[in-house]
Amino acid sequence: MNKEMMKKRILVTGGAGFVGNHLCRRLLKEGNEVICLDNFFTGSKENIIDLLKHPYFELIRHDVQEPILLEVDEIYNLACPASPPYYQFDPVATTRTSVLGAINMLDIAKKCKAKILQASTSEVYGDPEMHPQPESYRGSVSTTGIRACYDEGKRCAETLFFDYHRQYGVRIKVVRIFNTYGSYMNPNDGRVVSNFIVQALSNQDITIYGEGTQTRSFQYVDDLIEGMIRLMNSPDDFTGPVNIGNPEEFTMLELAQKVIKLTNSSSKLIFMPLPQDDPLQRQPDITLARRELHWEPTISLELGLSKTIEYFREIL
Repeated sequence: MNKEMMKKRILVTGGAGFVGNHLCRRLLKEGNEVICLDNFFTGSKENIIDLLKHPYFELIRHDVQEPILLEVDEIYNLACPASPPYYQFDPVATTRTSVLGAINMLDIAKKCKAKILQASTSEVYGDPEMHPQPESYRGSVSTTGIRACYDEGKRCAETLFFDYHRQYGVRIKVVRIFNTYGSYMNPNDGRVVSNFIVQALSNQDITIYGEGTQTRSFQYVDDLIEGMIRLMNSPDDFTGPVNIGNPEEFTMLELAQKVIKLTNSSSKLIFMPLPQDDPLQRQPDITLARRELHWEPTISLELGLSKTIEYFREIL
């Protein structure tokens, strides 16, 4: 069989975003044909401008809330704003993106008999009462709070994936992504790692919410991409959901101090009130990923932060 016959035609929704463009690059590197679909609400053409010359890369400007007809072998459904300032800007559109986007992409998968992966989130666990969080934990989520448009949208998308799987036999994969950082992050997206780095590089005060004791687990984007691809290529009977994240837990105070040290910044810490429904702790149980995908993160926080700081130094 020649190489052209072996090439997979892969659709990546949200492919011009932070995680999406890393995924597009990796899939192209592995010899696939990649269709990037993005409406550029949070994604950026700048992120993929160099890929437009690639003979097997195609860009379509489109919103997943609207149906589209495409012939593909695999779909990675990443389309949805992921940082609170962006998904709270138009909460109705956020929910529609998660729910209608899932339906429209699942309909393509059903028609083409394609395999489809949903980029879900650790936010489905809400402010967890179980720590760390295994995939069996059902979550503690507010349906009425300001984060619900994202949290409940993603939870509904998971439901749709499993119903399409049971009702129509669609081959699905669901990954629950924990806090991820790295190059191509938007410096103004309001995520904690980019906030701290931008503030530290410009020697501004670093904003800590609450007392800085709330915890998160941070994975470098390359580890996430490896986990997603391993999940997509796993046997069809392993659907997930599966947690992909770094089980090392850090307080916001520890993260801020690491960033200040690595940037050699003169920034001072200032403390602000904790936002509504902000989870106090978040840490993945990755037992399932280790067992089924032979995956675990390999990039330490110090190394990942150093790489990300270098990227921000170049673009700021």
